[in-house]
Amino acid sequence: MSKFPWKTTLAGAAILAATVYAYAQMSPGMNGPMGMRNQMMQGQMQGQAGDMRQMHEQMMQGQGGMGQGMRNGMQGGMHGGMHGQQSGLPTMPGQDAFGAIQEVVQMLEANPATDWSKVNMAALREHLIDMNEVTLRAAANERMLDNGIEIAVTGEGRTLAAIKRMVPAHVHELAEIGWKAKTEDLPNGVKLTVTATEAAPLTKLKALGFFGIMVQGGHHQPHHLMMAKGEFVH
Repeated sequence: MSKFPWKTTLAGAAILAATVYAYAQMSPGMNGPMGMRNQMMQGQMQGQAGDMRQMHEQMMQGQGGMGQGMRNGMQGGMHGGMHGQQSGLPTMPGQDAFGAIQEVVQMLEANPATDWSKVNMAALREHLIDMNEVTLRAAANERMLDNGIEIAVTGEGRTLAAIKRMVPAHVHELAEIGWKAKTEDLPNGVKLTVTATEAAPLTKLKALGFFGIMVQGGHHQPHHLMMAKGEFVH
């Protein structure tokens, strides 16, 4: 009986070992180096996802009140639009002056101390018309001075009347916030001169121009409410 050569046995074992190793390298399972690498990568991804989920939960739970504030802000910002979508009705008033009047009426209705015998919404409407005329229809011819800006604000008809009411009145408001301004009557409008000061440096005046100067100060909204309540005559 012939003996199986030992060299042949050794060669067969080597081939078998190489085959097993190659299979382990290519296998997507959990065995072999490739499988171990896949397992490690999956573990890292799961760990990162867990960290992100934990951070999100901490923010929404409101450590130090910040998370709750963010949640309330997001809910408040989306409330109007979501309410409109849920009710099937639009939320915007459709016209700026209409919306301003609507807001003031709602404030008056919410105040039990409102004296309805003095309320004058017509006065507020007239002022809103003035604002519209000056903002959209008035011409503003600006001339730069060495120490300020000179602006000829002109118009016709209803626009001219609005210019003569609004521009001189705004000078008093500018003075209260540290601006130096004056007006002179023109046949078709008003000449507004604003001199540079610490509160209104020359560079700022040149950048703002007439319409930027007209929005200075926070008096417009309080005046609107006072007009509607019959407490202020523009």
